[in-house]
Amino acid sequence: MNTLETSATMADEHGSAAAAADVPGHEGHDPADVGRFGLLLFLFSESFLFAAFISARLYLSGLAKPEHVNLSLGVVLTALLVASSLLSYRGLAALRRGDGRAAARWLSGTVLLGLGFVGGVAIEWSTAEFSITSAYGSAFYSVTGLHATHLISGLIALALGIRLLRRNHFAAGSTWGIRGCIIYWTYVDLIWVLVIFPVLYLL
Repeated sequence: MNTLETSATMADEHGSAAAAADVPGHEGHDPADVGRFGLLLFLFSESFLFAAFISARLYLSGLAKPEHVNLSLGVVLTALLVASSLLSYRGLAALRRGDGRAAARWLSGTVLLGLGFVGGVAIEWSTAEFSITSAYGSAFYSVTGLHATHLISGLIALALGIRLLRRNHFAAGSTWGIRGCIIYWTYVDLIWVLVIFPVLYLL
């Protein structure tokens, strides 16, 4: 009797599993799709963080800014980020062709330009003619510091990705890890170009 019950139970479980496999939504999820969703959700949440910092700048000092804001340096920093994004997308194109070595070279250029940006921010901080205790200065250092932190994390991720590319770690069709880094880098660049640069240097 026990044997019959056990056999029946196993048959039911097997049937249930087979039925579940036929039901939409029970299929295995592509790890890349899950990664994309997670990254997009993360970037969406980060947008609220940047929005809060930008809102604080406008609340503290309105549209006023000191006379000696270094607009020329701001333009150079912006150009560096735009160029870095262009190089990263050349790297992405190389990835799609399956040319990991070329992708590593393009992304190395992205990292160099990113390091140039970080150096430029350091110069900006050390030569700024406004105090960090002023309304504008407090907002300026906070916003640029937040952005630099994100950018440095992007540099670290890209550097790790380049190392893995040079070791042929990414198999054809499974390059989501490095593609995710490029998407994150582009996001950080766009935050500067479309939001931070206009709000801190132009308004």
